Amino acid sequence: NIKALDALDRAHMIAFAPYVWEASRLLIEKGILPIVDQAGAQGISIEEIVPQTELSHYAVRVLLEAGLGIGLVYRKEDRYMLAKTGYFLLKNEMTRVNYEFMRDVCAEGANSLEASLLNSKPEGLKVFGDWNTLYEGLSVLPEPAKGSWLAFDHYYSDNTFDVALQMVFASEPKKILDIGGNTGKWSLQSLRYNDTVEMGIVDLPGQLAMAEKNIDAAGFKGRVQYYNHNVLDNSLSLPEGYDIIWMSQFLDCFSDAEIIGILKKCHKAAGPDTRIFINETFWDRQKFPTSAFALQMTSLYFTTMANGNSQMYDSAVFYKLIEEAGFEIIATNDNIGLSHTILELRKK
Repeated sequence: NIKALDALDRAHMIAFAPYVWEASRLLIEKGILPIVDQAGAQGISIEEIVPQTELSHYAVRVLLEAGLGIGLVYRKEDRYMLAKTGYFLLKNEMTRVNYEFMRDVCAEGANSLEASLLNSKPEGLKVFGDWNTLYEGLSVLPEPAKGSWLAFDHYYSDNTFDVALQMVFASEPKKILDIGGNTGKWSLQSLRYNDTVEMGIVDLPGQLAMAEKNIDAAGFKGRVQYYNHNVLDNSLSLPEGYDIIWMSQFLDCFSDAEIIGILKKCHKAAGPDTRIFINETFWDRQKFPTSAFALQMTSLYFTTMANGNSQMYDSAVFYKLIEEAGFEIIATNDNIGLSHTILELRKK
């Protein structure tokens, strides 16, 4: 129900999207937008900007005029000032993390979207290496892609940890299984939160090596068991005897059928009193449209770069998978951290 002129503006932004992205990137990375920001309310002219960059007068002029159209800057007479959109692109941490993730991880492979959809494979991943999924090569992903991937992943998950720890430890668990432990951040937080809890981490060899290095360096060697386990290998069973099974931003890395298979493994490993906690971002449960948009666009990263068959899920789709795997949801906690929902499950 937006106005027709607003819809037309949005349509044109899509039509010129490749140049919108490139001009915005160059305005940041060539230092133009930061220079405009530093000038403050009095603004700054093109002639004053040029000597502070490596660019010609022409280059600065066309980029700034593009910035006017994009909405990153505005102009009074011949002086440029930072607009609100430019401010958020430069200074908002969430926007920065998303931008660097797109630039360093996704941009080069984005033109493989059609092939990825047709082949159900992450065809864009070829720009980094010959792996079936990004997770196989994550530990050796080249910089700056690896750093931006980890920053993106941790920025969203870490903001949930304080609340999540209280939820998980409310039942005083003695043993927690962290499936998809990645660099070991959740397990480290749990070890610091409780002096006696024992952790188990399930992941691929590269991620386990990163986690073990981080946990040993923090002084918790001996309180963690490491399980080299490909969750898609149905010949393997998950370790049993854990009070809590924790999965954070993990199941969105898999297809519908694969999620059911992983949850069935959890069902087999869980006892009658075991609780399963799932920490996920569902685009339909967001407070703000921008959050939903970011998650819907992130789904295309899974298509082109991660594995070719997963996404940030609509909760209604996800809940059906949980039911099919033999679990029931006993608690739903929305708006945790920045955008997460934490689900608590038990066997039916």
